[in-house]
Amino acid sequence: MEEHGRLYWAFADSWNIVRRGLTHYQRQPVNIAWQLGFPILSVLLYGYVFGSAMTVPGGGDYRDFLMPGMFAMTMAFGFINTATVVVYDATKGVIDRFRSMPMSSSAVVAGRGVTDLIVACAELTILMLTALLMGWRPQGGVAAAFGAFGLLLLLRFCLIWVGVWLGLMVPNPEAAGGLFAVAFPLTMISSIYVAPQLMPDWLGHVAAWNPISSTVAASRELFGTPVGSGGSWVEQNAVLMAVIWPLVITAIFLPVAVRRFQRLSR
Repeated sequence: MEEHGRLYWAFADSWNIVRRGLTHYQRQPVNIAWQLGFPILSVLLYGYVFGSAMTVPGGGDYRDFLMPGMFAMTMAFGFINTATVVVYDATKGVIDRFRSMPMSSSAVVAGRGVTDLIVACAELTILMLTALLMGWRPQGGVAAAFGAFGLLLLLRFCLIWVGVWLGLMVPNPEAAGGLFAVAFPLTMISSIYVAPQLMPDWLGHVAAWNPISSTVAASRELFGTPVGSGGSWVEQNAVLMAVIWPLVITAIFLPVAVRRFQRLSR
C-alpha cells in the first residue's frame, strides 16, 4: 500500500507541475507565437528566397524537401526553451520551494517534461497546418504521417532532458539564452536544409550521423517527400536510427537531470 501511495503521489505531483506550466502558456500565448516565429520565417526565407537555387539529390521540389526539416528544427530548438524555464524557476527560488514541500523528488523534472511535450505537440500541429496552407502535401499516407509526427515528438522528448539538465547547470536565464550558439550549428550541420552528400565529404559524414538528421530523413521518408539521402548505412536506416538516437539520449540525460535536481542545495 505504501508503494502504491508513493506512485499515486508521484503522478499527482507531476500533474500539478504540468498544470502550472500549461497555465503559464495559457496566460502568455505570445511565448508559443515567438517559438513558432523563427521556423516559419526560416521556411519563407529558405523556401521562397533561396528555394529556386537549391537542388535535391534525386530530384524533387525543395520546399517539399525542406518542410520535414523545419519540423525537426522546431523540435530541436525546443531544448533552449526548456532550459530557460528551468533556470528561471531555479533562480527565482521556485524549485527551492518545490523541494521544501512533501512532494516526489522527480515530480518537477517529470512535470516539466510532460508540459514541454504537450506544448511541442501543439507547436508541431500549428506548424504542419501552416505548411499545408503554403502548399506542402505529405504523400506517404495517414499512418505514415502519424509515424513521422511521433518520431518528431520523440526527438523533442529526448531533448527535453538535455534542456532540464542544462537549465539546472547554467547560472541564469541570460546564459540559457546563449545556448542558441550551440543549437544553431547543431541544426545547420545536419540534413535539415541541405542533403549531406552536397557538403564536403568530412562534413557530410558528420551531418549524416547527427541524430537530428536521422529524424529529418525518417520524416521525409514517411511523409513521402523528397529524401535526398546518400548511401551510408545511417542514412539508409533512418527510421531505425530516429528511434535509437532519442532512446540513447534519454537514457543518458534523464537520470543525469533527475540526479542533478536531487543534489541541488536547499
